[in-house]
Amino acid sequence: MQYKRILLKLSGEALMGEKQYGIDPIRIAEYAEEIKEVVEKGIQVAIVIGGGNIFRGLAGAATGMDRVQGDHMGMLATVINALALQSALENIEVQTRVQSAIKINEVAEPFIRRRAMRHLEKGRVVIFGGGTGNPYFTTDSAAVLRAIEVEADVILKGTRVDGIYTSDPEKDSNATKFDSISFADVLLKGLKVMDTTAFTLSQENELPIVVFDMNTKGNLLKIVDGQNIGTVVNV
Repeated sequence: MQYKRILLKLSGEALMGEKQYGIDPIRIAEYAEEIKEVVEKGIQVAIVIGGGNIFRGLAGAATGMDRVQGDHMGMLATVINALALQSALENIEVQTRVQSAIKINEVAEPFIRRRAMRHLEKGRVVIFGGGTGNPYFTTDSAAVLRAIEVEADVILKGTRVDGIYTSDPEKDSNATKFDSISFADVLLKGLKVMDTTAFTLSQENELPIVVFDMNTKGNLLKIVDGQNIGTVVNV
């Protein structure tokens, strides 16, 4: 296996599947199976999940809601998604722990770095909910921060497209895909991989990012097996 410990970043919207809102039980069960395959190969898996399928702080702010209040609501949405993914994983006998950046002791452990690393060493999947615990920071930033803290080898960003393109492939039929690209070239070309804060943090810590299509069965396992799937962003 190419990686020993990975941080998988999933968007909240990915959990909607064919629905317009909320969580699609079929889609989340499919993701759980993909993750189980990787865990069975001995890979340590940490996950950060967004909350956009339930609530987005920015969307709330756009309609007049207080931004800080909206972001806190978004953090709670990520915890809901984390619990749903935990349930799906435990249904197929994958040991899982949810750690939250905001204290919700009745449903999740508080984020404690050493405890998280110990869970990973024991082969448990650790899902980080609650973002960074602070408003104005996205779950992309949370993903990079947690990956650095638990010493992950790579961030795997699961999306609905199969990598990074010169332009949006859903709008431009002439868009071409990059197999690999440097952090500097991403910034130079103005490509959207993560928000600026998250991307800069990853660049400064020389933490590679792989952008790939999570909805294609087997892709996650192929990446950790060293196959050329998606686009690799590296130094």
